[in-house]
Amino acid sequence: MLEQLKMFATYARGLGSFLRSPMGPSECRSLLESQLASRGENFLAIMRKAVYENPKSPYLPLLRLAGVEYGDLSRMVSEGGVEGALDRLYESGVYITLDEFKRRVPIKRPGLEIETGPHDFDNPFLSKHYQSRTSGSRGGGTRVIMDLDLLHHDAACNRFMFEGYGLMDRPAALWREVPPVTTGVNVLLRYAKLGKTAERWFSSSRLSTAPKSLQFAVFTYYTVLASRLLGMPLPAPEHVPLEDAATVAKWLAGKCAAGTPPFLDTQVSTSVRTCAAAIENGIDISGTMFIMGGEPYTKAKAEVIKSAGASAATRYSMAELGNLGFPCSDGASFDDIHLMTDKVAVIQREKKLGAGELSVNGFVYTTILPHCPKIMLNVESDDYADVEERDCGCPFGALGFRTHLTGIRSYEKLTSGGVTFLGTELLRLIEEVLPRAFGGRPTDYQLSEEEEGGFTKVSILISPRVGPVNEGDVIRETVSFLGRFPGGDIMSDQWVQGGTLRVVRREPYTTASAKILPLHIHKG
Repeated sequence: MLEQLKMFATYARGLGSFLRSPMGPSECRSLLESQLASRGENFLAIMRKAVYENPKSPYLPLLRLAGVEYGDLSRMVSEGGVEGALDRLYESGVYITLDEFKRRVPIKRPGLEIETGPHDFDNPFLSKHYQSRTSGSRGGGTRVIMDLDLLHHDAACNRFMFEGYGLMDRPAALWREVPPVTTGVNVLLRYAKLGKTAERWFSSSRLSTAPKSLQFAVFTYYTVLASRLLGMPLPAPEHVPLEDAATVAKWLAGKCAAGTPPFLDTQVSTSVRTCAAAIENGIDISGTMFIMGGEPYTKAKAEVIKSAGASAATRYSMAELGNLGFPCSDGASFDDIHLMTDKVAVIQREKKLGAGELSVNGFVYTTILPHCPKIMLNVESDDYADVEERDCGCPFGALGFRTHLTGIRSYEKLTSGGVTFLGTELLRLIEEVLPRAFGGRPTDYQLSEEEEGGFTKVSILISPRVGPVNEGDVIRETVSFLGRFPGGDIMSDQWVQGGTLRVVRREPYTTASAKILPLHIHKG
């Protein structure tokens, strides 16, 4: 309780100066250019202060085991740049697996075992302004401490996204969750730092005043009230459940009809829901722009948005680091994203899945910016993408950001009988194959895996909106599609023989931040 009160007092003091000093274009440009130019120095400063001078750092024993002192690391960066140094560290055993970072297992190397605590990966040098929790998309939510300086940086990035898409003077709204998931508050504050306020804040969840959640309600209402007193009024959250997407579509349509097409900041799947509701209810949202994140942006989802007369661009984010990538308005594809290399360094390593018949080049992250909530040093993830270094004509390209990501996916996987299906294959099944065969939208289908009586059951969830379907046909279509992949025919035959696969008519499961993942795994 004392820690929470101290944090709230720090936030209350910091919020005033944060909102009273909006950033102009020149300040945004100067900030990003200087950080990009000094990324090597920033990386070494973080390593010295947060790792080598921090006896509690879980990375320090790994560096000592590898025999890498600070002077050695400095020479590595001088000789091969940040990524070259990280490659050498990784090959020397200095890395953290995803399970180790999530504290599902201890850190283990030959002759070394480290049990980590809940705060061991926290950045010890943050100004602790408020606390968030991740949505728990692939497990339990994780506590994340937020620093207003991080939002300062991300606001500067938003400025150039707005510039690239001509959004600075367009009406804005968001459909984002309320705390403890603080994505909505983060979005509002980033925009406010640029002198821009959202007109509406729609949320699929309600603020709770239950004792365990009261601090988050107080935090939210304080932020709204203080912003109004400071002359930068932020909207209060309005509960709009996911099934009531038409309410959001009607607000968008009203702005379009007035000649001021708006943009909506939301998840990818809620963008699709909004467009589907507009189409089904004859609501004209032509000209609307969706700024999205949180989930893969696929061709199937892009087609639904386009069919509503809208357009979209997606960011790439991670709760532990904030916004990692922003859309390229001069992109080579609809999902082209600039990696913010002033904030994070990424190397790739081959990740074998299942019995080893599948592999991807997974991302390995390292913190570059000193205001990130977590300190990462070669932390493995379950994300991968196509990576290309090239120049482009968008504002981020002009700043010097040359690393482009396309096809960002998670290798969240379904494994049974020793056979693994990647998340990309599951996406094709639920977003393209099943909707094409049985109707509905990409967000109307999901696979769900759970244990019943010691046996694995895989359910094909189908929204009731799809209408009547022949369950046998759905199962046959699913088995036929998955059977085309290596080993899939064996897995499919096992499913049929064992009665593993079934159809369940219900809405797909959503995460705490309203994401719809292709695969929902019941824990426990």
